[in-house]
Amino acid sequence: MKDNCIIKTVDLCKYYGEKIHALESVNIEIGKGEVVVIIGPSGSGKSTFLRSLNLLEEPTSGKIIFDDVDLADKNVNINIHRQRMGMVFQHFNLFPHMTILKNMTIAPIKLLKMPKAEAEKMAMELLKRVGLEDRANAYPSQLSGGQKQRIAIVRALCMRPEVMLFDEPTSALDPEMVGEVLEVMKELANEGMTMVVVTHEMGFAKEVADRVIFMADGAVVEEGSPQKIFSQPENQRTIDFLKKVL
Repeated sequence: MKDNCIIKTVDLCKYYGEKIHALESVNIEIGKGEVVVIIGPSGSGKSTFLRSLNLLEEPTSGKIIFDDVDLADKNVNINIHRQRMGMVFQHFNLFPHMTILKNMTIAPIKLLKMPKAEAEKMAMELLKRVGLEDRANAYPSQLSGGQKQRIAIVRALCMRPEVMLFDEPTSALDPEMVGEVLEVMKELANEGMTMVVVTHEMGFAKEVADRVIFMADGAVVEEGSPQKIFSQPENQRTIDFLKKVL
């Protein structure tokens, strides 16, 4: 096991009935400060794996060890651990009836018991960082898709997470908005945030990932540095997939 391992899955399986094996004995270790990008065809189990890390998907069997605690253990208070993992989805999931500032501060105030003034100060600093401080009092419907996704990222950061999970964060965006979201993610990576990213953006994977994992049919087929996976893939499944997307 890596010395600095923060997340480890052991024989993680997820079955829907007898026929659909969404995850098949997945064993992955993620180190603190590591950026792991998961690629693969649709239906390969990438999102199921990511969502299992904070138990949005309950595994059929196996272990999910986060900071030495098995999250799959029924006695664990999963909500405490979820607070330490930020999650950004494909579709922003902002509360439409709340301003951007309220969207960002509701969780730290309620869950971390942060004073309102402190939460708002932190939110404004994060908004400034992504160039959206002037939209603090706007509502989600008044923002573009790229703006909403940048808000979704900094909203997750308001909980001061140790790990950030990204589930295809750019796939619902118009092409011209993808860059602004990836830029925020690159900054996070450069600052040493532990990140697990499911994405179809191969350029991002090449540039930012410490490690790329290729999944197919619910299993890890191949993993390695971006250089190895993109320039010298060994498995035929990986080679065939990359021919289609590169």
